[in-house]
Amino acid sequence: MGEQVKKVSFWRSLQTKYALTYVVIIAAVIVLLNTYPVLVSQDLMYQSKQASLQNQAAVLASTLSVGPEALTLEGVERTIGSLGVLGDTRVVVTDPAGAVLYDWYDGTRRDSTGQYALFWEVARALQGNDVFRSEYRDGAFRSRAAVPITYRSMTLGAVYLYEYDGEQGALLRSIQQNLRSISLTICAVSLVLTAIFSRALTRRIAALLRAVRTVRQGEYSHRVTLRGGDELAQLAGEFNALTGRLQTTEEVRRRFVSDASHELKTPLASIRLLTDSILQSERMDGETAREFLTDIGEEAERLTRITEKLLRLTRMDTAPPQRTEPVDLCRVVEKVLHMLTPLARAVEVRVETRLIRDAWVEATEDDLYQVAFNLMENAVKYNLPGGTVFVTLEAAPPEGTNASQVVLRVEDTGVGIPEEDMTKIFDRFYRVDKARSRAAGGTGLGLSIVQDTVRQHGGAVSVRRREPEGTCFEVVFPRCGKGGDWA
Repeated sequence: MGEQVKKVSFWRSLQTKYALTYVVIIAAVIVLLNTYPVLVSQDLMYQSKQASLQNQAAVLASTLSVGPEALTLEGVERTIGSLGVLGDTRVVVTDPAGAVLYDWYDGTRRDSTGQYALFWEVARALQGNDVFRSEYRDGAFRSRAAVPITYRSMTLGAVYLYEYDGEQGALLRSIQQNLRSISLTICAVSLVLTAIFSRALTRRIAALLRAVRTVRQGEYSHRVTLRGGDELAQLAGEFNALTGRLQTTEEVRRRFVSDASHELKTPLASIRLLTDSILQSERMDGETAREFLTDIGEEAERLTRITEKLLRLTRMDTAPPQRTEPVDLCRVVEKVLHMLTPLARAVEVRVETRLIRDAWVEATEDDLYQVAFNLMENAVKYNLPGGTVFVTLEAAPPEGTNASQVVLRVEDTGVGIPEEDMTKIFDRFYRVDKARSRAAGGTGLGLSIVQDTVRQHGGAVSVRRREPEGTCFEVVFPRCGKGGDWA
């Protein structure tokens, strides 16, 4: 049974966090939308009121300051009447002591003559200051302006104007209501869109998460499809590429295990059969017993070769890189040639060499020996009687570079390898002619070891058909100087 998937809580889910982020941003925008325009409108109206009222008060004060004589009710009334100012504005004129001389409001003159104008603005104006104050309250603008009436540095009184403007207040209130309606609409639409977009985003992420869990359970063939060209679609593409590699690796692993089991089972079955034959035969002569024991020994040696090569491949796959040094590949090839000369004579195969000196390669001597031995041994063992093996070691500069390469070429005059098998011969346990390979003691691992070893040291190995007959293996290594400098 698979592991139980832990459900993410609502407040910890990515969809909730994504939605809350947008809600906070939208809330901040709405608060700004409902405050900044209103404050700006209020400030503009304050400035308009200040300019209007202060101008009216200044004109009225300037008209009243005609001489050093004290202000009288008749004179003030006559002056204001001649100006035609007032309207809905309250007009209060005081003497230097703050007593009311004239009070006009809402089309009528109020009976407050002789009373003191207990207004802060009037007190400041009698001190020689121009005063203005406005506020927005209860849906209306209340504005006040006070200006001193002076004549040659003498304060004759003060003019106080008060305006109650409900129309401008209604206009501002209408703006606020419209902004609230717009804000509510934006909130509703934004919440719906946020829910849709967050769901769409998290649905794609959830698809990736389900795919990861599916692959984790061993379904390496599973693929995920996300449309679009954004980062999630690219992530899905990388995920599919990764699962493809995992699937390939798993298939190779299973095939390797299957092939290894089969290869190990064959000699073991032979040993089991031979030992059973010996045990079941009561009157076996000595010569037959020795023959059976010889066969058992050969199968045991074959089993040993397989296990040794498997261990070598395992170490190459998992072991850390070995410490390398400059090695003369020419000397290594000569050692291999010396070891294989008896085998070549036994199967009537001639070996011809053409080697350059000082073919230094950055590697280990054991690895280079293994590469040369496997290639040359295969060329001898799978050749025809009377055939020839050509071993060439030369330097070749790679195209477009100043460095050089060392090329080891091993050719034979055997039956060759079919074209359809060329791409498979480096696979582990793959053999073109299984019967002949077993008869020659082959395990199907030699060329895999060659390829992995060459790649570990920055080289490349290839195979092609040799004309007119046979096969040609070519190994290319980067060339270095004797001291490790590149040639």
